Amino acid sequence: MSRARAGFMALTGVVGTFACLFSAWELHWHQLDLSYAAIALVTLGVGARAIVKIPRVKGEVTATDTFVFLTMLLYDGEAAILLAVVEALFSSMRIAKTRLTVFFNVGLIGCSTFAAVWVGRALFGQITDAAAGEFKARSIGLLCALALTHYATNSVLAATREALRDSKSVWRTWRESYLWISTTTVASAAAATIAARLISATGIYSVILILPIVAVVVFAYKTYLKNVEAAAAQAEQARMYVKELSRYVEEQERIRVQFSQVEKLSAVGSLASGVAHDFNNCLAVIRGRAELMLKCTADPKMRRGLELIVQSAHDGAKTVKRIQDFARQRQDRDFETVSVDQLLFDVSEITRPRWKDEAEAAGTQIDFAVSNRSGAHVLGDASELRDILVNMIFNAVDAMSGGGRLTLSAAQRDEKVFVTVEDTGCGMSPEVRARVFDPFFTTKGVRGMGLGLSVSYGVIRRHGGTIKVESEVGRGSTFRVVLPLVGCAVLSPDGEAQAGAPGAPTQQKGRTTKMLVVDDEEPVRELLCDILEDEGVEVTLAASGAEALARFEQGKFDAVLTDIGMPEMNGWELLRRVSERDEQVALAVITGWGELVSTHEEKAARVEWVLTKPFSMSQICEIAQEITNRKQSREGDRRVTLVA
Repeated sequence: MSRARAGFMALTGVVGTFACLFSAWELHWHQLDLSYAAIALVTLGVGARAIVKIPRVKGEVTATDTFVFLTMLLYDGEAAILLAVVEALFSSMRIAKTRLTVFFNVGLIGCSTFAAVWVGRALFGQITDAAAGEFKARSIGLLCALALTHYATNSVLAATREALRDSKSVWRTWRESYLWISTTTVASAAAATIAARLISATGIYSVILILPIVAVVVFAYKTYLKNVEAAAAQAEQARMYVKELSRYVEEQERIRVQFSQVEKLSAVGSLASGVAHDFNNCLAVIRGRAELMLKCTADPKMRRGLELIVQSAHDGAKTVKRIQDFARQRQDRDFETVSVDQLLFDVSEITRPRWKDEAEAAGTQIDFAVSNRSGAHVLGDASELRDILVNMIFNAVDAMSGGGRLTLSAAQRDEKVFVTVEDTGCGMSPEVRARVFDPFFTTKGVRGMGLGLSVSYGVIRRHGGTIKVESEVGRGSTFRVVLPLVGCAVLSPDGEAQAGAPGAPTQQKGRTTKMLVVDDEEPVRELLCDILEDEGVEVTLAASGAEALARFEQGKFDAVLTDIGMPEMNGWELLRRVSERDEQVALAVITGWGELVSTHEEKAARVEWVLTKPFSMSQICEIAQEITNRKQSREGDRRVTLVA
C-alpha cells in the first residue's frame, strides 16, 4: 500500500470521526424514541443485507441510504449521521480485510452524511420541515441537495482512494466506476421522502411499507448494474475489435510498403535489363577493340592508354551489373552450402581496417563484437552474402563518427537463421527508414550512390530471405537478415554465368577450325570475327537466327557462337535447331543481358560456354583453343582407327 493512499485513508477516517463526535455532541438525545430504534434495527438488519457490488472496484453499495435519508427527515441530521456511521462500522467489519479500510469506510460515510446535512441546512433550513410541511418546490430542492451532496462527497472520496491505488486519474476512476451510483442515491432519497410522509400520516408502523420500496430500489440497483456490466463487456469487446483492426491495418500497411518496395525494384530491374543490353554491347566493342590494338602496338604510351580503356570498360561492366542486381530475374542457380559462422568471421576480418584502423586514426573508438557460434548453414552465394554484410558494417561505421559499439551476430530460430548488424550510431528518422532500400537513395551526399542496400534487398530476396531495419534517431540502427536454414528453403534461385575452363591461348597447327558467329549487332560481329581470325579460326558471320540456320545447313561447322537477344529467332531457339541437326557441334552463347541467363535453357540447348558482354579477348581465345583441341583429338582418333 502506497504512503499517499494510506495517508489519505487515515485522514478521511479522522475527519469522519470528528464529524461523528460533533454530531453526537449536538444531538438532542431526548428526541430519540422507539420509532428511531425501529428504523435503526431495520437499517442494520435489512438495509445492510441488500448489497450491490460496484463494478471494477472491490466495494459494495447497500440500501441503507434510504433509511439514512428517512432518519434525516424525521429526526434531523445528527441522528442520521450517527446511524450511518454505526451501519458503516458493522458493514465494513464484515467485508473489509484491514482495520485501516474499516476506519476509512466509517470516515467516508461520516463525511458524506455530514456534508449532506449541513449543505441541506445551509440552502433550505431545517431538514425536518420537508417531511412535516406540504410537498412544495422547497421540499424537492432539499431532496436534491441532500442526495447530490451525499453522492458527490462519497464518490469523490472513494474514487480518490482507488485512483491512488491504481495510479490513475481521479476523474477517470470516478467516471468509470462511480458515476452510475448517482441514480441509486437519488432513488434512495425519493423513497425516503415518500416513506417520511407515510409515517407522518399513518404512524411508525408504516415503516413496514418501506420494505417493498427498498426491494424495488435494490432491484433497480441490480438491473442497472447488469446493464452497466453488459455495456462494459460490449465496450471491452469493441476495444478488442479496434485493437485487432489496428493490428490488421498495421499488417496491411507493412504489406503495402513491402509490395511498394518490390514494385520499385521490379521497375528499376526492368529498366536496367533493357539498358544493360545496349551498354554491354557498347562496352564489349570498346574492350575487345582495345585488346586487339594492344597486340598491334609496342608503344608504351599507346599501350598504357589502351589498358586504361580496357580497365574502364571492365569497371563499366561492373556498374551495369550492380544496376541489374536491383531486381534480377534469373530462373535457376546452383547455390552452395554456406557456413554462417565462417561468413561472419570473414566479414569481421575484411572490415577490420575500417572499424579499427581508420577509426583509431580518426581518434574514435568502435567496440566491435562478433558472435559466430550459431552452427547454422544456408544455401546461397557466399560472395554475395559477404558483400551484403560488409556493406552494412561500413554503413554502421559511417553512422558512428564519434565512436560506439558495433555488433555482428547470428542465431537459429524456427528453422531460420537471424543475422544481425547492430550499431549505436546516429540512427534514422522514420522518413529515412522508410526509403532506406530505395534505389539511388542515400544520406551520404556525393560520397554515396544509394545502391548498396537496394542491391542487398534484391540479393536477400533471391536467397529466399528477408531483410528488415529498426532504427531510432540518436539510438542507433539494427539490420536483421533472415535466411532459411539448409533443407528449409523454398528458393527462387538464379543462374550464374560461367565460361569454359581457362587455358593458355596458344596457336595450334592443323586443319582450320570453322566457326559460325551470330549477332544482330554489326560491331560485335566484326569484333568477334577479328579476334577469332587472329587465332586462326575460319569465321562465317550471320546477322540473325534465320540467316545463321541457313548458313549452317549449307556448310560444315565445328562450333556456333551466338548472341541470345535477337529479333524473330533468339539464340536459344537457334542452338536447339542446330543441335538437332548436328549433335557434335560445339555451342557457345554471348549475352548482353549480363547474368540474366537460365541454366535450364543452357542445358536444354546443350550449351557448353556462356559469356557475358563485355567479354575479354582471352575468353574468346580460350573457347577457340578448346574447340580446336577437340577437333584435333577427334581427327587423331580417326587416323589411328584407319591405320589399324
